[in-house]
Amino acid sequence: MCGRFVITSAPEAIRLVFGYQEQPNFPPRYNVAPTQPIPVVLVDHGIRQFQLMRWGLMPSWVKDPRQFALLINARAETVLDKPAFRSAMRRRRCVVPADGYYEWQRRGARKQPFFIHPSDGAPLALAALAETWVGPHGEEVDTVAIITAAASAAMAVLHDRVPVTIAPGDLDRWLDCATVSAEEAAELLHAPPDGTLLWHPVSTEVNNVGNDHAGLIEPIADPAELPQDAPSAKQLSATRPARRRKRAAPDGQGSLF
Repeated sequence: MCGRFVITSAPEAIRLVFGYQEQPNFPPRYNVAPTQPIPVVLVDHGIRQFQLMRWGLMPSWVKDPRQFALLINARAETVLDKPAFRSAMRRRRCVVPADGYYEWQRRGARKQPFFIHPSDGAPLALAALAETWVGPHGEEVDTVAIITAAASAAMAVLHDRVPVTIAPGDLDRWLDCATVSAEEAAELLHAPPDGTLLWHPVSTEVNNVGNDHAGLIEPIADPAELPQDAPSAKQLSATRPARRRKRAAPDGQGSLF
């Protein structure tokens, strides 16, 4: 799955890679979490556009959001058939720019977080689906889910699911909902090829969505490979200089801007 990601490239660098006209300015984020506003690139009237959307897709037919489970991910195997994603797959395919994401590997009773990032250093285009939910009083909320696929053998050592990444040469095809059918676009939904992603263990500080600083992606010694008397990841992180943390929003999630 994909439950946290990172976007650290400069806004202008992201704009050049994804080719949208807007010029948004946003700070680096090291711990983007569900329900937060996240950057999304889609095509509207033939033009690539940048938008902020809430991470957690809400289909337009939902009457009461409180009675509907948060859909942060969509499985590639079922996006053509599942009611929650079927319409979005036809008409609102999009991508989420990212510089990496986190995954947790279960080790007995605990989970070790890992930071996963592209081996070439270029931003990732995470395949995604968007929907606009309209409330009973006319309020509109743009929402999005990131698509995942079964992991390759190399990636499966961390988790059995991975976010789908759209290669630069396939971006036009994925985003073109006007002339490329959902069935044709679905052919692009597969795990990243082996060798395109690297990963390393990171501090469990990332578990807290209130933490958002560059130290979260720094590698630590893998606890599974340390002698029993070695300092813990928490002790190691405590020896680093204190970093300024981003102030959390009232809901405790923080925001992109």
